[in-house]
Amino acid sequence: MTDVLYRWPEAARFGKVIPKTKFYELGAVTPAVRARFVAEVEGITWAYKLAESTINLPSSSEVPEIQVVVIRAKGSNVDDSVLSTIDKAIKQPVIFEVATAGGRRMAATLKAGGMGARYYSTEWNRRDDRRPLPPSITLSNLYAALLEPMLPIPIQAGEGLSDLADRLAVVSRLEREIAALERKLRTEPQLNRKVELRRTLMTQQGRLVDLTDSTTASTMTKAN
Repeated sequence: MTDVLYRWPEAARFGKVIPKTKFYELGAVTPAVRARFVAEVEGITWAYKLAESTINLPSSSEVPEIQVVVIRAKGSNVDDSVLSTIDKAIKQPVIFEVATAGGRRMAATLKAGGMGARYYSTEWNRRDDRRPLPPSITLSNLYAALLEPMLPIPIQAGEGLSDLADRLAVVSRLEREIAALERKLRTEPQLNRKVELRRTLMTQQGRLVDLTDSTTASTMTKAN
């Protein structure tokens, strides 16, 4: 994870300000999420549309367009539930920029045939330094490249979005299993059970390391 931000193409500028209330109307929003919008969000701008018509990259059914949405925060951050509410209202893949007085970060969930299970983020960029878009030959390829700085795993050459989603799901499952094993290990009083738990923990940690290594991830994913 890095603090990368991209210099979005001027040809793709959309610049439409969207009232927060619009998202309340588009779906079932709980009182708790509505309260987060009120407390955390200063404004929302649909800033850019990365599409075949704007940046001349071929689209696909999976990635017909990529939307860039800027959320101006009232405080130091916004909750993922705010991002998820906006994401559900926009069918195409979305890259968020969360802007605060202290910096900006990119955030996104992987939309590959549906909403992803979790949100990923870059670190905060305090200088607003930006780099050109990564070289890409299709919108799907660009979407994967935009996601990569946020993800906990490297993307393999030629890896499709659905395969990437599968690998991220396996990584998340292993992380949960490892955390549960570590909790059990700390509280287990029996020595023989501790040895067994530690052996299982080391096995799962090794699988996680292999899975997050781009040179072995493909075979690991298929094995899981």
